[in-house]
Amino acid sequence: MRRSMFLLAGLILSVGLCDPATTPAVADQPAVLQPGATDAVPLPLYQPPKKLTPRARVGGGLRGTDGNDPVLVALVPDHVGLTVKKTPVLNWFLSKPTTYPLKFTLIDIRSVTPLHEGPIPTPTQAGIQSINLKDWNLVLEADVQYRWYISAIRNPDSPSQDIVAGGVIERCEFSNCLVEMQVDLSCDQQSVVRNALRGFWYDAMACLCELIDANPSDQTLRRQRAALLNQIGLSGVAEWDLRSMQGSAK
Repeated sequence: MRRSMFLLAGLILSVGLCDPATTPAVADQPAVLQPGATDAVPLPLYQPPKKLTPRARVGGGLRGTDGNDPVLVALVPDHVGLTVKKTPVLNWFLSKPTTYPLKFTLIDIRSVTPLHEGPIPTPTQAGIQSINLKDWNLVLEADVQYRWYISAIRNPDSPSQDIVAGGVIERCEFSNCLVEMQVDLSCDQQSVVRNALRGFWYDAMACLCELIDANPSDQTLRRQRAALLNQIGLSGVAEWDLRSMQGSAK
């Protein structure tokens, strides 16, 4: 009898240890340290928001980079990405310099007419680029989804030949972002980790790209960006980015 009581107590204890109610959620766990990271600044871990819309990304692969045409990649997950900002920065990748005209399009999904559509300067160098909505006085409404695209125009008379990349963005209402989701409004390496873990993809990536622009040879920042890109399936861009840093250091 005594042995049976001990076995029953052990079973109850083991069940309690595995109780989902007492197990920390993924979003509550710290970012994971990966090879090359330091204890002070771990590599970020992106935790997607609960409300997902699959297949939101247009483009994404680096196949065909040996051809004459450039490859465009929107640095976004394949679902609706969140931001806290009314005029966020959108990041994208250009595989090689091009003479094709480039166009930026922003569409409120509630309307068939683009909120904005117009040319943007063609980058002189390959790599990660940015679009700041503030430059066009474009403001996102809260809890509304917007599709955005970067297009390289191969033939002005045939839009079907455009090279297109894009994604979907949604701004959460400020008080919800701040109180419920605890968005970090600052921009440093720790805020990148915190915002990625809380689901604010656009804010984490835009801050990280801003930090890298200010410190292009910082390997820790580059590893952070590569970690985020790998997590959303953009490993080709991550590898290109790290190789470009190594090449410039030689």
